[in-house]
Amino acid sequence: MSQSQPTSGSFIDSARIHVRAGHGGRGASSFRREPYTPRGGPDGGDGGRGGSVILKVDPNLSSLAAYARGRAWRAPNGEPGHGGRKHGRAGADIELTVPAGTQVLDATSNEVLGDLDTADSVLTVARGGTGGRGNARFATSSNQAPRLAEPGLPGEERDLQLELKLIADLGLVGPPNAGKSSLLASLSAARPKVGDYPFTTLDPELGVVFTASGRMVLADVPGLIEGASRGAGLGLRFLRHIERTRALALVVDGSVADPWGELEAVRGELAAYSPELARRPSLTVVNKLDLEPVRHLRERDPRDAIFVSALSGEGLDDLISALEDLVRSAPAPESAPAVTRLRPRRSRAEPPVVHRRGWGFEVQGAALERLLLRTDFGSDEGLERFQSRLRRLGVSQALAEAGVEPGDTVRIGDLEFEYQPG
Repeated sequence: MSQSQPTSGSFIDSARIHVRAGHGGRGASSFRREPYTPRGGPDGGDGGRGGSVILKVDPNLSSLAAYARGRAWRAPNGEPGHGGRKHGRAGADIELTVPAGTQVLDATSNEVLGDLDTADSVLTVARGGTGGRGNARFATSSNQAPRLAEPGLPGEERDLQLELKLIADLGLVGPPNAGKSSLLASLSAARPKVGDYPFTTLDPELGVVFTASGRMVLADVPGLIEGASRGAGLGLRFLRHIERTRALALVVDGSVADPWGELEAVRGELAAYSPELARRPSLTVVNKLDLEPVRHLRERDPRDAIFVSALSGEGLDDLISALEDLVRSAPAPESAPAVTRLRPRRSRAEPPVVHRRGWGFEVQGAALERLLLRTDFGSDEGLERFQSRLRRLGVSQALAEAGVEPGDTVRIGDLEFEYQPG
């Protein structure tokens, strides 16, 4: 059911992969052959279902590093059916594990297929093809010895874009070099890279803060520069990681020339990226209280902010208490409902659609596509069944209404033929 995956210590929050489910096995055309049973009936078994490709959350993962190289993942095909009404074995599903917070998109259409944001989230991203029916399925009172057997259906195949959005109670947001990494290290057991230059943090870091009543998960998001909401620097990638947080701590360096101006710039980038994100509960943290200019700022213009020093630890107890109250009172961010599978296949009841082309007529329809895949055109019985099904699906009537004449070219999928009435 599962497949081993590579591991890596690098933090990867975006990856593109290719997945292909297994094809269904072919049904068998077979007849019972036993002594004293000269007229044994059809006993061809069905083909097995192809394996599916499934994504599921592993709570122990925090990165998409296993998929950094964008390789293809393929599930096994179903086995063909056999005589004696023996059905082919189904192909095994493969499970690919991802961190909680992984959003799955179709890389071609950019459609969101699923949001794996809980520990029990599961998403089938490519369904295995159904096995073909063996000739034992087609026996009737008027046709007791059918040779007809179906091919299996192909498995689904697609390119996926995986996007990781970290899940945390609270996000530390602010301009570069505001001291967010130092603050995270002081509040938790996390050990992010810390330095006296901008962009020390290039990857988000998570830390756990233990309190008297429980714990909080904090995310240190790399510094936001002006234009981050438009993609400046790595802004869009960084902002993505605070979408799932319950609340925000806006951290500024109190020793810069205009800390309140930097604060407004950060608020502006949040609002430009997501108005909902800008409305999320937040508090302001002014860092570097160990410096004299910051102490003066607190005295003359404290505003509604908490002043702390990540270096000396001053004010951290008050900050933890305020953060705990903020998270406790904040509503959980909206998330997509748990997804377990892709949307159903298109209904087979869709009427056929006929298009007049320069070369003839083209017929389209979901039921026709499936019929083509299910037909063995090398079999006389298969061709007869195909023609009969075309009439039942309304293709002949639709062609007549579109003005088809004998001898006109008609194309259905890859099949092209000359139209003859009846």
